[in-house]
Amino acid sequence: MPHIFLYGPSGSGKSTVGKILADILNLPFLDLDVEIENSARQSIPDMMVEHGEAFFRDLETNALRSVSASCETVVSLGGGTLLRTENRVIAETIGRVILLETDLPTLVARLLRDGNQRPLLAVKLENKLAHQLKVRKAHYRSFALRVDSSPAPGQVVRDIQRLLGRYHLGSMEPGYDVIVQEGVLDQLGEMLRSRNLGGPVLVVSDTNTSPLYGDRVLGSLQAAGYTTTQLAIPAGEIHKNLETIVSLWHGCLKAGLDRKSTIVSLGGGVVGDLAGFAAATFMRGCVWVSVPTTLLAMVDASLGGKTGFDLPEGKNLVGAFHPPRLVPVDPDVLSTLPDRELRAGMAEVVKHGIIADPDLFALCTQGWDAVSSRIPEVVRRGIAVKVKIIEEDPYESGIRAALNFGHTIGHAVELVSGFNLLHGEAVAIGMVIETRLAERILETDPGLSEMLAGTLSGLGLPVEIPDNLDRADIIQSMKMDKKKTAGVVRFALPVRIGCVKVGVEVANLEETL
Repeated sequence: MPHIFLYGPSGSGKSTVGKILADILNLPFLDLDVEIENSARQSIPDMMVEHGEAFFRDLETNALRSVSASCETVVSLGGGTLLRTENRVIAETIGRVILLETDLPTLVARLLRDGNQRPLLAVKLENKLAHQLKVRKAHYRSFALRVDSSPAPGQVVRDIQRLLGRYHLGSMEPGYDVIVQEGVLDQLGEMLRSRNLGGPVLVVSDTNTSPLYGDRVLGSLQAAGYTTTQLAIPAGEIHKNLETIVSLWHGCLKAGLDRKSTIVSLGGGVVGDLAGFAAATFMRGCVWVSVPTTLLAMVDASLGGKTGFDLPEGKNLVGAFHPPRLVPVDPDVLSTLPDRELRAGMAEVVKHGIIADPDLFALCTQGWDAVSSRIPEVVRRGIAVKVKIIEEDPYESGIRAALNFGHTIGHAVELVSGFNLLHGEAVAIGMVIETRLAERILETDPGLSEMLAGTLSGLGLPVEIPDNLDRADIIQSMKMDKKKTAGVVRFALPVRIGCVKVGVEVANLEETL
């Protein structure tokens, strides 16, 4: 995987942010200046005095070359490291460069608090720094990936993660990486090997994804030395049942899997739920990897370790928490996703915007053309919301229940429709109805349901229960909801954009519709 280089002027926070970022991503951290000083056994100010700047820049080049041979690392660069063309080529070849930028007063204030001596800024700090920024302005602006480093380091780290689409979830042992990157399917075998995941590997796909991506995934795994088998299950929520789970267990046996083997899920939410549950239960648990191929799976279903299957009485009534060991997300595969499926996935994106990302919701309000032209960003931002919530509450004892917004009614509508409504379509309907409920029983912002309905309609999603669905059947299905406690169904309801209240008890479900 590519290295992460943090670059920018002195005082932009490269070392501080880099250490936090590396810790969150479970990666090593390297401060290139410190590495050079340790290797040369001489401080950079002394090098500059004794040998000159050109000598130091040569050492930077050598140090960068050595980074290329190491595992994925977060690297803090000096403020002028990439002025040398050779250094920039090395960094951009082996990694991604994030420029940290902020205003001059903030830089000066930070440097005055910092005891480290900057040889090029040793005297008349503010004047020299202002001149340096002016000279390097075009250079710094030439980097495409830029983050404002004025906020607190924790926020800067979250912004970097959202920009890169790079996360590590450590709250559910043993932890796993979520990596958003174009073309990542072709690196799947290498990624499994680097994490010491065992074989043989069973690739579970469905009749939609197998013809599109099955051979590509098998080829990547085989190139990494894995023995592979592919099992394609029938596509659709209607097949998310015990019968399919049994077929997967038999498939594991036939493929020669043991407790140290790996199951790879290649598909949408249904495939992931089923493959994950098979992994949770086969031989009392084996490793699995989730490779989501739908927008809904990328931003929601593949994250958090929920696995399971449906019963005739309701969705996801049997399941287990069993987190994957890796979630590689390739936005390129969405190019083959049918338009209806892509739009359905936007329901979960809108939900995440309402829960915790007002800027994401604002993008969604601009309509389908605006959203569809920025799908990779939508994927990264949607994932960021869910990752943050899962890390705070991995087993849904509190705030994670906010992710159920729209799902209590949505699941019932989806089931009663005979799955003629896609999951995202049913959730869209559920969110609007549940927001109307919130306006009646909570101090929810007036007009929120109308704004939400307009946003979802603008994305081509339904917002009302179809006339042909029996309301009594929907109510009965809601009574079987797995989120109920002591017979009372608990809702997650919005108060305003960016705030959802969890655990709202509604005793009389007839009033919800």
